Amino acid sequence: MSIFDSHCHPQMAQYDKDREEMITRAKSAGVSMICVGTDLETSRQAIELAQKHEGMWASVGLHPNDAVSSSEYNVLSNYEELLKEDKVVAIGEIGLDYYRTLESNKQERQKEVFGQFLDLAIQYNKPVIIHSRDAVKGTTGRVHEDLLNILNTKYLIHNTRLHGVAHSFTGSMEDAKKYLELGFYLGFNGIITFTHQYDEIVREVPLERIILETDAPYLTPEPYRGKRNEPSYVVEVAKKIAELKNGPYEKIVEQTTQNCRQLFRIT
Repeated sequence: MSIFDSHCHPQMAQYDKDREEMITRAKSAGVSMICVGTDLETSRQAIELAQKHEGMWASVGLHPNDAVSSSEYNVLSNYEELLKEDKVVAIGEIGLDYYRTLESNKQERQKEVFGQFLDLAIQYNKPVIIHSRDAVKGTTGRVHEDLLNILNTKYLIHNTRLHGVAHSFTGSMEDAKKYLELGFYLGFNGIITFTHQYDEIVREVPLERIILETDAPYLTPEPYRGKRNEPSYVVEVAKKIAELKNGPYEKIVEQTTQNCRQLFRIT
């Protein structure tokens, strides 16, 4: 049965010793994937990998933590060129991260870079993959408030709605509703398999607005905690959503795969 991992990093160094074997395992499990870039180099690597493999597509972006320490935010033309490559279906991951970036001036730079990438997404009509992490572990609100304000401001400026996914969603139910009102999808990964904090959100969010992800090689789901994550483990995320929604696994996989293909315009 076909299943979609909407967010993974198979180009990362953690797979250098067995990348092809890992990809083969994913394909054997029926997994298609979006290979997500976090800076210029990993974006290029994502494209190269996607163009080499069936069932794999790429996104290009600059992670907010890299944005504050990199001059790349001034060279958006490099990313613009990458958007013209075959199999590039999104811009991301981009966004805000106040967990590692605490200084207000650096947070402002993250906002600036995020806004520039959103302009690029509007220009090229690409969905965005949004990273968000709050300053204090276990709190919600501030980073999502800033992200949502920027998204709404871009709508007012351009008179067009952005579309995309709130990747690795760990906000509140109120935050979730605001993303849904903007037409965004929510991405859930292995986090929901080892904490009950988001159970109610998963139950309440319409299945038609959920997409699956692993964030591999990070955020390994149960029962593989402690090991390197892989795209093939996305089935564990689907199983958990089926459990929380008290619905058949096959329906979860079918609908979330359809959602992913619709968002990223993959036929």
